[in-house]
Amino acid sequence: MTDPLPQHPQRTLPVALAIAVLMQLPTVHAEEVQVGRYATVRAGPTRAQINLLAAPVRVQFPASVDTVGKAVEHLLRPSGYRLAAEAVADPARGVLLGLPLPAVHRSLGPMPLQSALETLAGPAYLLVEDPAHRLVSFERCAHSRPVKTPTSTNGEK
Repeated sequence: MTDPLPQHPQRTLPVALAIAVLMQLPTVHAEEVQVGRYATVRAGPTRAQINLLAAPVRVQFPASVDTVGKAVEHLLRPSGYRLAAEAVADPARGVLLGLPLPAVHRSLGPMPLQSALETLAGPAYLLVEDPAHRLVSFERCAHSRPVKTPTSTNGEK
């Protein structure tokens, strides 16, 4: 009776080593791309590439940026977004954009662009986005509008 697997140590050892090496290689899935010997990245756009307002920002505003409006323009410049035209914006937006930039806001981040814009606007304004035209604007929140007190004609309140 013959041995079905003849013993050839000089051939078996290299084959066994090759199999062992192949078993140790990292498995790369179809949605991953190998970028180094031990590193892979997900193939496809990042969250920030899909949603531009999710892009992380870190900014130290130059001294020339002294109003909230200039700070918003500075933040939007590399993002692909623009500030909506004044003619279509909430009239209260002009008040916000003309406010002096608070010292605490001179340095922002790291945070998503949307959070940075909302931080500059503060709680009295709501960030409004038009993703189709890549426009942003701000609207005054209803709860923060000044309350007008009625006055009587005879001087009583």
